Amino acid sequence: MSEKSEKVAWEAEQRKSPSGAVVYKAILQEGFDELSRPPSALFWSGLAAGLSMGASLIAEGLLSSHLPEAPWRPLVSKFGYSVGFLVVILGRQQLFTENTLTPILPLLKEKTWHRFGRVMRLWGIVLFSNLLGCIAAAWVSDLKVAFEPDVRAQFAEIGREAMRGSFGVHVMHGVFAGWLIALMVWLLPFAENARLWVIIILSYFVGLGHFSHVVAGAVQTFYAAFAGENTWVEVFGRYLAPTFIGNVIGGVALVAALNHAQVVSGSKGENI
Repeated sequence: MSEKSEKVAWEAEQRKSPSGAVVYKAILQEGFDELSRPPSALFWSGLAAGLSMGASLIAEGLLSSHLPEAPWRPLVSKFGYSVGFLVVILGRQQLFTENTLTPILPLLKEKTWHRFGRVMRLWGIVLFSNLLGCIAAAWVSDLKVAFEPDVRAQFAEIGREAMRGSFGVHVMHGVFAGWLIALMVWLLPFAENARLWVIIILSYFVGLGHFSHVVAGAVQTFYAAFAGENTWVEVFGRYLAPTFIGNVIGGVALVAALNHAQVVSGSKGENI
């Protein structure tokens, strides 16, 4: 092969999109790293993520308060919903719905009770700390000294909107949200310069579709509880419980398990 042909072949290799197996191995390694983190690191990172997700409520409420009442208003205001996800993901903070994919791959690769226990430990710590941060963010947002009445009125409307729907509706909406956020995590390792747009576009559609997200929605519904729009029993029983179920189904079954299956079945006996 001539030097020119070798150069062309090298450039073609560099420009080639990574295979599914390469993406899988990158996320698999990240999953092993997450499972090995100490509980205190998981807790503080999860708490920071819960607080950061308050930015989604604040940004969306601020945008809505400056827009006229019109059918197209959500098309603009829902970009605010993406802000919390940008802060959390680019800041490498622990978000529960990301963990419906990342640590599940090591579990699917090594199906042992020890590995299952580590995943449950991670889920429990991260979800608890996320919700703790969400409570703090919602409480601060409800303080009269923090925001003007018209902005807080928009926060309350966002909370009411999140609570609409039955248990079954929130399960189904949660499936879509879990699928889209886990899909985002799958795309990010090799998104490179498009990382920002992957986060914005996918999280924007979660917000625009009113798909139930257990952390972002927790800030919204906790605000509704602080504002007296709903009771805490309603928030936990009619929103958080079904949303948790839906997010897990969407992330684990539709992204983690299916992508694991397609990579492993295509490996032809290779050690993935």
